[in-house]
Amino acid sequence: MIERVHEHMIKELDQNTHTDTIFVTIAIILNLLILAVNASLAAESRKKQSLFLVMFIFVAFAIVINLVVISGMLRGKQTRVKLLNGLIKMYKDQGVEGYYDPSLLGNYSTRYNLFIFTVVFLGLISIVIPFVVR
Repeated sequence: MIERVHEHMIKELDQNTHTDTIFVTIAIILNLLILAVNASLAAESRKKQSLFLVMFIFVAFAIVINLVVISGMLRGKQTRVKLLNGLIKMYKDQGVEGYYDPSLLGNYSTRYNLFIFTVVFLGLISIVIPFVVR
């Protein structure tokens, strides 16, 4: 039975990693796309108010996407910590805890923070740069 629980936890970790990868990749692609669209609209938006409105719609879209991604990443971080803590406990109960270094939890936390920082920074750039150019 313990093998099945272990297998399930490992599958959950794999799914967590896959979901986080999708979140970060989509956030980066959409932020770069929004930056490109708004930057291309910036010069013309001085003359045409409708283009300025389109820029604001893309800004709202960027804000929503980034909030969803950040929320998802924070949930993913919490899930990973819970799963890894469960695995560490299971390893201790089985007497094999020496094979897993608990300091990895801190490394995962740092990695999540860096991903979140990257998404936030790129999101801010995709919002601010076109309005500076305008």
